[in-house]
Amino acid sequence: MTTTAFSQIPVGSELKEIPISSKPGIVEVLSSRRDPLAFERKRIAQLGPVSGYHAFGRTWVVPSGPEAAEEILMNKKKTFANGPAWTYLIGPFFNRGVMLLDFEEHRSHRLILQQAFNPAVLRKYMDLMQPMIAERMAAFPTGKVDLFKEFKALTLDVALEVFLGLELPKAEADRINKAFLETVQAGVAVIRKPVPGTRWWKGLRSRKILEEFFYAHIPAKRATKTDDLFSVLCHAESDEGQTFSDEDVVNHMIFVLMAAHDTSTISMTQMCYRMATHPQWQQRAHDQSMQLDATLSYDDLGALTDLDVIFKESLRMCTPVPAHPRMAIEDTEVSGYFVPKGTMITVPVYANHYDETVYTDPLVFDPNRFAPDRAEDKKFRMGFAPFGGGVHKCIGLYFGQMEIKTIMHHLVRDYEWSVPEGYVLPMNYASLPIPKRGFQVTLRHR
Repeated sequence: MTTTAFSQIPVGSELKEIPISSKPGIVEVLSSRRDPLAFERKRIAQLGPVSGYHAFGRTWVVPSGPEAAEEILMNKKKTFANGPAWTYLIGPFFNRGVMLLDFEEHRSHRLILQQAFNPAVLRKYMDLMQPMIAERMAAFPTGKVDLFKEFKALTLDVALEVFLGLELPKAEADRINKAFLETVQAGVAVIRKPVPGTRWWKGLRSRKILEEFFYAHIPAKRATKTDDLFSVLCHAESDEGQTFSDEDVVNHMIFVLMAAHDTSTISMTQMCYRMATHPQWQQRAHDQSMQLDATLSYDDLGALTDLDVIFKESLRMCTPVPAHPRMAIEDTEVSGYFVPKGTMITVPVYANHYDETVYTDPLVFDPNRFAPDRAEDKKFRMGFAPFGGGVHKCIGLYFGQMEIKTIMHHLVRDYEWSVPEGYVLPMNYASLPIPKRGFQVTLRHR
């Protein structure tokens, strides 16, 4: 392992040296997975706002706070790169996804990808997903229900319909779902070699399954234009006439489908958890949705202001992508600390969302903090950053919000749900934050 020289500050510089924890990497990893917020607060108390620790065979620097997040995510000096950091973590499983590209290559790919997420295309996606979601929500199970499991199945079906234009048999859909789960989990594997039975090995195996699946469908998608994302990427062309190769299409489809499927599931699970433990907000969302037709139009989405603030507060309290890693590609600085070339650095978005300089009583669920008269998230440019920031801000942001609002609109109109008094949802933070044992509620028709 190559170590970076944090102490080799340029002569005459007033930059400070980054303190590095001496604890073994396995201890740091397990502590962060047990309770990421407590881990971050303890780190700040012991080492200060910018420090480093060992994990996954590297030293990672963590600059806390929204201003440091802005320096890194906006990357005005172009001294940080996504690719080397994300590739180190998930490259074998999400090779050359848009999040793993940088600078001119990233710009080129993103310009083509944006054709699949512009307002006109989003309206077509809305038309595709609306009847399917309405049908599925009308037949939603009642009684004791694992909402996490139901949302995961539903978002995969939406993704297959809207992104792939395919309807798969249940066994095949389950196989693809499992493959996505294993590729996500592999990125934070402790054993980072393909030892049979390990997360890393399973991730590599699942990546091959996904590649074979997408390559098998490319000829049909190239042959005929349809409204689904898969077809759009096969036919998209930039103003300069650039198009995606088959390999590009497969890489982007695997990455985008994973991102849409998992983050939407996590977001809706958290929204329902918060509304179950704060039923007054569940009632508010119901009352507002009843003022609209059951079938939403694209233009109706902006009227769901209560669902919007519940969504934002739920993401603040449990951010689906809790950290954003980068690598310094030249000597630079963050918050007055010297950052040598080659340093792995990560923005602790999850912990930043509990920063008391940004949010009043951050441990309290309070959607009104996002209302226009308070707008606590606007105090700092990166005070609220669940979708990242800068040129790498989530390209599927508006699709995700559209899907989530549509599903939640049907749920709050037609159902109510509850959990036992004092219930706390046990979480697993080993990769993306998911419930340890699903999310069981009592669900009833209204």
